[in-house]
Amino acid sequence: MTRNRVLPLAFLLAWIVLFGAFALGVSPSAFDDHPGQIHRVWLAVTHGLAPWTWHDGWWGGYPELQFYPPGLAYAGALLHLASLRMLSVDAAYHVLVWIGWAAPGLTVWLLLARLLGHGWAALPGAFIALTLSAGLASGVEGGVHIGMVPARLAWALLPLLVWTLLRASSGRAGLTAIPLLTAIAVTHPAHLPAAGAAVLFRAATRRALVAAMVTLVCAAALTGFWTIPLLVRVAETRALAWGGLADLLALLVRQPLAIVLVALAGVAVAMARTPDERFVTRLPWLAVAIVLIDAVALEPLGLRWLPADRLVDAAVILLVVAAGVAIGRGIDTAARRTPLPHAALAIAGIAAIVALSAPGETLTLWPRRTVWPTLAATERGLRLPELWTRLRDVPDGRVLFVRSGVPLVWGTEWWRPHTHATALTPRHAGRAIVNGTFTHPSPVAALVYRGDAAGGPIRQLVERLDGRSLFGRPLDTLDAATFSRYADGLGVSAVVALDEDLPSIAFVRDNGGYVRVAAPEPFVVYARRAPLALPRRVDAGRWTLIVDGEPGTWVTTRTTYYPLWRVHDGERALATRRGAYGDLEVRLDRRGATLDLRYGPGLAEIAGLAVTVVGLATWAGLIATRIRARG
Repeated sequence: MTRNRVLPLAFLLAWIVLFGAFALGVSPSAFDDHPGQIHRVWLAVTHGLAPWTWHDGWWGGYPELQFYPPGLAYAGALLHLASLRMLSVDAAYHVLVWIGWAAPGLTVWLLLARLLGHGWAALPGAFIALTLSAGLASGVEGGVHIGMVPARLAWALLPLLVWTLLRASSGRAGLTAIPLLTAIAVTHPAHLPAAGAAVLFRAATRRALVAAMVTLVCAAALTGFWTIPLLVRVAETRALAWGGLADLLALLVRQPLAIVLVALAGVAVAMARTPDERFVTRLPWLAVAIVLIDAVALEPLGLRWLPADRLVDAAVILLVVAAGVAIGRGIDTAARRTPLPHAALAIAGIAAIVALSAPGETLTLWPRRTVWPTLAATERGLRLPELWTRLRDVPDGRVLFVRSGVPLVWGTEWWRPHTHATALTPRHAGRAIVNGTFTHPSPVAALVYRGDAAGGPIRQLVERLDGRSLFGRPLDTLDAATFSRYADGLGVSAVVALDEDLPSIAFVRDNGGYVRVAAPEPFVVYARRAPLALPRRVDAGRWTLIVDGEPGTWVTTRTTYYPLWRVHDGERALATRRGAYGDLEVRLDRRGATLDLRYGPGLAEIAGLAVTVVGLATWAGLIATRIRARG
């Protein structure tokens, strides 16, 4: 590697290390979504990697990795296991956060350095990609601080995919594009439309187009183990559809740097000198077209599974790359016409970029340590270990958290700094929970947020409901009788609120079925006077539950309905259905039955695995063919 590449890369790495040391350090973050993401990695390690695996710790039970991209959890589990468990689950996750922080800058620099032929010319574009926030889920604020790490990791793979396509001969998609497309799909599929379009757009001939189609089909087959059950079982989840494209665009147009980047990306199309540059500088406009098609044609039809505001992220990083080409060409031209070296011009370019970002805080240049709290410090400060110890002793049943998280500062704003560390309760207290996590797509979550478990998207962030409403009702209007019906149906035996919620929780405070028990501040805990029976795990895929009721009546199992459940009374299979609370109901044949709840993969899950095996065989065959051709 030449000096004009080593030094700018060293500059970029120095910024990565310096910012990361202050913002991330060596301990996992507790801010916002991070604890819940850690919990998902723990699930993959302890419960298994099959995406349909049942997790009974959150929301009355749910196949947690089936309806959330499992790529991050798989990567964390792989790091943990590959280190022979020397890296703890928490440490493995923290490594991934570091990678997520660094990766966009590095992959954009790699791509721009290839296009521009000079590492210093590539540096400003890479610096923007590294530090950009701009209200994007994949930016520093969303993808590193808040904890939407999967979005940022997949975001960083887009420039790497484009770099791979540039290296492929004759416009044919390279074999390395297949695992990259697969990784994007299972990590954050909102970036996949732009990635797939890039593969097709790169094809220069009919033969190359056929190769591109083979690449896409093979990558799709590799994801079959997850995507096929996801598509078949999509009725068992609820789309998360808060925000919108208009809100994001309104935010972006108030940011001078964002406007300049769009203008530079337009200039880059005219400045493109080579076929590679023409390909790269046209990609963002293709991604913009995809966003518009989604917003104008698909979302009005109710297809909200890939919201247009999430597709914007892919377009933005490609716009950054195109703008980076224009900036890099400007640096190269100035270096040839003036005595100023590339390094000085690149640093001056970064200074101008920083100045432009200041009015809209488009870039996150330095962390405020007080709002990047570590998990260890947060657990100590909130006395969470004491809470978990207390919850181990409450009667059998689930723990209902009145809030999704715990504020980290005083105030009343819903968006103030907070943590969803209560999501770790099943891991540390051994108690299943309802609420206490980030906004969740399960039917039971919809019940808690809206008061019904019916279909239709969840349109509000749960943080907007914290301390204000529960089961679709304002807290201070939720009466004890109504609450008790919900609590019985969900198997709730304990309620956890904050001390500031006390005036509004008469539904449990004045409920004769519950009694307040000692708990560490700021938490308030009410325990049910009598336990509630929940299914007891016998082994993997099997639970038992003793129920009572008249023959022919429907009774709840107090677990979430899912098509993979089969319920038996001895050798007799019993009829099942979805209850009003999104729960699994069973029709009894006799009184005093001991139900045998069995859970395992169905036809869709087995078919998905088979398709993935075929995809792996196809990919291996393509690699073997390429090796023979070169030999």
